[in-house]
Amino acid sequence: MELHELKKNEKATRERHRVGRGSGSGWGKTSGRGQKGQKARSGASINPVFEGGQTPLYRRLHKRGFTNAKFKTRYAEINVGDLNVFENGTVVTPELLKEKKIVKNQLDGIKVLGYGNLEKKLTVKAHRFSQGALKKLEESGSKTEVI
Repeated sequence: MELHELKKNEKATRERHRVGRGSGSGWGKTSGRGQKGQKARSGASINPVFEGGQTPLYRRLHKRGFTNAKFKTRYAEINVGDLNVFENGTVVTPELLKEKKIVKNQLDGIKVLGYGNLEKKLTVKAHRFSQGALKKLEESGSKTEVI
């Protein structure tokens, strides 16, 4: 016997019964839906996770895992271009930035990012510096200090 010679056993599978197709289909009266109840009604579709009003499984089980979101370090970010408002030789500190209203809240520290150009020579004190910011501050002759 070869694979192409195999034939399907006609009695092994039946066609799926399509419920609610009228009594002419040979299923009579309730058309295979049973007696009354939600699933006997037309247009009935029940969410698979619905448990008949009982608290669903996804609400009964406790939530697993850990998130560090509460303890994440958030920095107030400023760009190198924002530092042009200061005079040459100024020591830029977080307090001075807040006083000049460049930063609204200090959060967990100040981070200097590298967008813009700096035409002044400053001493910048901050908690973090991006690589681009360090490069631009160095090119302008400014000094950086990590607090």
